[in-house]
Amino acid sequence: MRAVVTRVKNASVEIDGAIHGQIGQGFLVLLGVHVDDGPAEAAKIADKICGLRIFEDENGKMNLNPVQAGANNLLIISQFTLFADCRSRRPGFTMAARPEQAVPLYESVIAQCRDRGFTVETGIFGADMQVRSQNDGPVTILLDTKEL
Repeated sequence: MRAVVTRVKNASVEIDGAIHGQIGQGFLVLLGVHVDDGPAEAAKIADKICGLRIFEDENGKMNLNPVQAGANNLLIISQFTLFADCRSRRPGFTMAARPEQAVPLYESVIAQCRDRGFTVETGIFGADMQVRSQNDGPVTILLDTKEL
């Protein structure tokens, strides 16, 4: 799995002209599922997202996780394009999991984050979405379960 995690002041997702999900301070997470991913990868990435210490402490050091910073809000958006093969000018997406595999894993990450006490908002898997965010810092981290 791959996740692009951005620390935000706020974020929202709009579908068909209506706000579907929105958060205050926390993380905007773009989440992609690889064809080889399974439950172990979902657990690993959920744990890493929830524990990322990228909020500043009283000394201005990135040392606090979202719960410690009072920012336990997540907006998690499915993003199959994170597994684009860009060797040619037209990206290929054969390494991105098909919906029948990806949806349960995406939902598992969401459930695991909620189980850790996070408020989680989402888009709709496969929908055309407009995502807005006010980045904080900016701080953006790329996670890949093959490297964790």
